[in-house]
Amino acid sequence: MKAIATWIRECDEPAFARTLSAYPEIRAWNARTENVPEKIDGLLLTGGSDISSNYLRQPVLDPTLIQDADPVRDAWEFPVLEAALKMRLPVFAICRGLQVLNVALGGTLHLDIPHHDDDKLNNVQTLTYAPGATIRIPRVNSSHHQALDKLGAGMEVEARYEKDGVIEQARLRDYPFCLGVQYHPERDPLYRPLFDAFVEQVLL
Repeated sequence: MKAIATWIRECDEPAFARTLSAYPEIRAWNARTENVPEKIDGLLLTGGSDISSNYLRQPVLDPTLIQDADPVRDAWEFPVLEAALKMRLPVFAICRGLQVLNVALGGTLHLDIPHHDDDKLNNVQTLTYAPGATIRIPRVNSSHHQALDKLGAGMEVEARYEKDGVIEQARLRDYPFCLGVQYHPERDPLYRPLFDAFVEQVLL
């Protein structure tokens, strides 16, 4: 059985349990509650609170924009991501996870954006995809108040929200599989192709 390392908040556990139950060949190890094996086959970076300011690659002029930071999680995610990238393991990054990926590669964030978390589950957005986008899901959910600004090294935009240009999907160029989305695919079976693509690479 293949092992995926992840950090999943308690409130997100039911959604990820439902989604990952479709893949009996893998076991997701939640670093929040258990010790992750030394050898892993993939990394799943999930949604959650804002990145702590001391991990960001930019000045934070207004500290109140950083909401519910979790330094313990940051201290686990950033090193394990660095190790996974060095080993060229499959990486799937969701919401906060996409932000962690971008920051780890030297990028920056918009620390507060309007109208992307007005309704936590039903704020549906239509995306505009770049010509080379790998997976296209025209309408996605939205639940975030931060987003990518300056892209990290090797990051390439795949999709933006059509109304304001906020980056909603990106990938790491010249890498076997490293995809990030700003929305929450664990919340609806509509997004199964994203998990299918990730798990397919984990099983190789």
